[in-house]
Amino acid sequence: MPSVVLALTAHPDDAEIFAGGTLAKLITQGARAHILVATDGRRGSFDHDSPALADLRAEEGRRAAAALGAEPPILLGFPDLELDHLPPGVLREAFIRAIRRLRPDVVIAEDPFAPYDPHPDHRAVAWAASDALAFSHLPLMHPEHLEQGVQPHFVAEKYFYSEHLPSTNRVVDISTTLDVKLKALAEHKTQVVFLVEDVVRQARVAGLDVEAILGTMAAEPMMALEWALRAQAAEVGARIGVAYGEAFRYVRFHPLVENLVSMRG
Repeated sequence: MPSVVLALTAHPDDAEIFAGGTLAKLITQGARAHILVATDGRRGSFDHDSPALADLRAEEGRRAAAALGAEPPILLGFPDLELDHLPPGVLREAFIRAIRRLRPDVVIAEDPFAPYDPHPDHRAVAWAASDALAFSHLPLMHPEHLEQGVQPHFVAEKYFYSEHLPSTNRVVDISTTLDVKLKALAEHKTQVVFLVEDVVRQARVAGLDVEAILGTMAAEPMMALEWALRAQAAEVGARIGVAYGEAFRYVRFHPLVENLVSMRG
């Protein structure tokens, strides 16, 4: 079983939404889990001003990590919706440094090859994470890390997530940890309100009677989000015959090494 897990994410709630059940399951099995958050989430609201929201999102992230049983989150603090403005390589270096410092057995990250993600922060994190995982074990990649006492490290297991994931090859049974995931996600109060309000506003533009469809859930954002996430987890879980699941593109070694492992049996 893995002893250290690292999630590389764009926003304070991404780890819980896409992999909260998996993180909680690994934690119950004895792993230490770290969540690295690249941005401060300062623009995910219809109501708050950016500086106040950034502070709120940071505190909510700390409470959510505690609810999962994870370590306090690592906050890089880059401005929300501006990761694509960073100089090339800055985010990749930060991820490589985190991988080398924490030395995880498992990394969970956004899938760079998944289509249709409109968010520039998600795309930036996906590619930076993929590159970091490909090269964090090479000593001549950022050799200044060696001078600082940070050693190269190869991550054996990679779990890539996305809202649209056509190449799923691993479903994790989260039937026993879905409630933990939802409890952690509920700590992201400002983001939950924003996510649900965004969908409700679009539904109204589409001419839908939101109150008739959602009933009392229309006034209870977390209730509405929980309903949606349970339905999604049930659909994923059905693929392997369990109550609830989370889907990933799972990668271990170079294809040649994987072939040799398969031949060995």
